[in-house]
Formats: sequence, structure tokens, C-alpha cells
Amino acid sequence: MLELLEQVREAGVVGAGGAGFPTHVKLNAQAEYILLNGAECEPLLRVDQQLMALYPNEIIKGFEAAGRLVGAKQAIMGVKGKHKEVIKILEAAIVALQLQDFVKVQALEDVYPAGDEQILVYELTGKVVPEGGIPLNVGCVVVNSETALNIYKASLGEAVTETYITVAGDVPHPLTCKVPVGTPILDVLKTSGIEDFEGYTIIDGGPMMGPLLKDLNGVVTKKDKGYIILRQDHMLIQKKGVTYDQAKKVNKASCEQCRMCTDLCPRYLIGHNLQPHKVIRGLNYTLSELAKGGNPQLCCQCNLCELFACPAGIYPKTANMIARQTLEAEGYRYKPTETVFQVRSSRDYRLVPSKRLVARLGLSHYDQPAPMQSIAFQPESVRIATRQHVGAPAVPSVKVGDKVEKGQLIGTIPEKSLGATIHASITGTVTDVSDAFVVIRRD
Repeated sequence: MLELLEQVREAGVVGAGGAGFPTHVKLNAQAEYILLNGAECEPLLRVDQQLMALYPNEIIKGFEAAGRLVGAKQAIMGVKGKHKEVIKILEAAIVALQLQDFVKVQALEDVYPAGDEQILVYELTGKVVPEGGIPLNVGCVVVNSETALNIYKASLGEAVTETYITVAGDVPHPLTCKVPVGTPILDVLKTSGIEDFEGYTIIDGGPMMGPLLKDLNGVVTKKDKGYIILRQDHMLIQKKGVTYDQAKKVNKASCEQCRMCTDLCPRYLIGHNLQPHKVIRGLNYTLSELAKGGNPQLCCQCNLCELFACPAGIYPKTANMIARQTLEAEGYRYKPTETVFQVRSSRDYRLVPSKRLVARLGLSHYDQPAPMQSIAFQPESVRIATRQHVGAPAVPSVKVGDKVEKGQLIGTIPEKSLGATIHASITGTVTDVSDAFVVIRRD
């Protein structure tokens, strides 16, 4: 099993989505449960649900191997119950692989944010991760579907050189496709049927948590999951484009202290003491202690408060981020005073259905299938970022003029650092090496 850990490390496997935490570090632990996050709760994204249907055996094998590695007694795959066909495929594969004593599928409600890892832990095990903690604090390790697929490939000696991406929104052809890491983002966006992006803005990731893409000349990384293309006048684009200063003014002028932001906060509902309405009150009246009392450092940035809960249309999540930065600059770190957390009795009545959220975001018209398509991306060159993960950037191990093969190691983890390796995603010649990128031109 230690061999698998080294294979995962050498393959550069990171969380496929989110922050991109190095998987070899996550799996270097002992846990009671290993959980597969197949919720994919961000509206319009379609990667994980399709991967589970297309590659059930590979995902289950990678998931099982990871579970054995951490010593788990149970491996639970969390999939939304609405994906009946996916669940049927997974359950049949589990039986065919004779893993039903170890691996099982558990249906999740179609609510947001079912894919938040702390919410997932509670839904699948009944355990509550402590404030400021991680799933391992309650004996759980969480990986998503694409990460499990990459773990399986790592066991075969295959490095992470590609990622799966959904392109959706106000486009003629929503789709999901496999993309070489380092491919220009524009190449991916144009697969949607749009050639000229004048008048459009792109969300980098899901519509709830994804930021606006500021540079269309960027490149794909291992942790990219989707791009949502919308016209610049769409409500969601306008909302996400507000600056901190603008948000502060709107909050001060319009906050009603109704506390809906708190009452629908997913972390508050599992018993954490995160209270955005107190944070806003503290910022509005420059009462630092009151802002601290709202505990903004517990925010997971799911954005439910800002894009759904608030009836006045103000910016509770942004207030959390402002307060968090301010308090951290002052050297303040939240220290939990509780060790046992009680899920609030109102939680079952305050879960947000995905369809209702999609409607509120003005995305119902775009909530369409984005079928997997085989597209032969042939970029003239790729720019492989040295930092596609949590931790220190990879240290380039190649120089200009070197010939490299697809899958070849081109960047190593700095000694005694948290990080991940990087690999060539095409065969070609190295044309540029810097602290930020390794550029490879196709031969």
C-alpha cells in the first residue's frame, strides 16, 4: 500500500476541483471512512456524474485502493439520488468487482451545497467536523470522482496530464470534454460554439463559488472543473463583479439584520457558530469585537448567503471575506471553544433545493445536459503552471531545448514542502522555463 502512496505522489494527483490539495498527503493517514464526493452540487457542472457512468470500474478500483491505504472500515460513494442510472451502474460494478462488503453507494438529497466536504461527511456518516477542522478530525478522508479515477491511473503508472471540464451557460453547445493540462482556455471556450467573446464574461468554475475569469489568455490546470459563459448584463455576472468597497457601501445601506444569511448557512446548520449577520453588523459600525463574534473565519465561501438567502440582495459572503482578511491582518485566529457540535433542529427545513437555487440564479434556461464529447485538442504549445495545487510551486526539472514526452516529469516537489509534481501534457520541446510556467511546443 505504501507503493500506491508513492505512485500517487509521483503522478501528481491533486483534488480535481476546489483548491487542489495534494492527494498523497491526504492519503497518508488512517481513517475510519473514505468517502467519494460524487455530489457535484454546483449548478450546470456535469463532470463527475458522467465520469461515474463512463468509468465506474476504474473509479471504484481507485476509490477502493485509497480506502485500503487509509485503513478504512467502509468506503461510501455519495451520489445524488436523482442520478438513478449512475447509481445503478455503480452498484452493478461494485457487485461485479465483489466489493460490496467494503464499498457502497449512498444517495444524497438534491440540495446545495451537498458537495461541501463537511456537509458530505455529516450526510454520509452522521459525524460533524469540528469548527475550523477537516474530515480527518472525525475519521474521514474525502476524494471526488475524478480524483479516484486519477488514483487508479496512478496505480498503473500514469501521471495526471489531462482534466475534465464542462463548458455551459449561454452557449449553443454545452458540453463536457477531456482537456490536456496547459491548454489555452480560449481553445476550450470555443468548443461551446462561440468564437467571439465580446459581450460575454466567463465564470471560472461553478456559478456559486467560481470567480469571474479576468484573463481569457490563461491556461487549464489540473483543478479546473468548468467554465460558465454568460452575457455581461446577466444578473449573476453583475453580482460577482462588485468590488469590496461597493459591497461595504451596499451592506451598510441595506442590511435589515433579518439574519436569513445565518439561518440558511450550511455550516451554522450543522452546529458551527458562523453568523454572517453579526459580521455585517460589526463591519457596518466598525465594531471589531462584534465582527469577531460572527466568526467569519469559519466561512466555506459556498455563497448561499449572498446568492440565495439574502432578501435584500446584499453581500454577506463578501462581508465574511473582508472581516476575515482584516482580522487575520491583526493577527487574530479563531479558536473553537466547543468540542461537540449539535446539528440544529431546523436544518431539515432549511435545505436549499438545487432547482430552486438554479431559478434564483437566473440559470434555469441553461440547466441542460452537457454531454461528454471526444475532442482532439491539439494546441501548438501548452503552458504548465508550476502551482496548480495547495502548497509550494513545483520546481522545474527541465530546461529550454529539452525534448519531453507526454507524461514525463517536468517539475518536482520542493524538499520538505507541501506540493505536487507536474508532467508534460504533450510531446514536444521545452521553449520556456520560469518560476510560474513550463512552456512546451508541440513537435
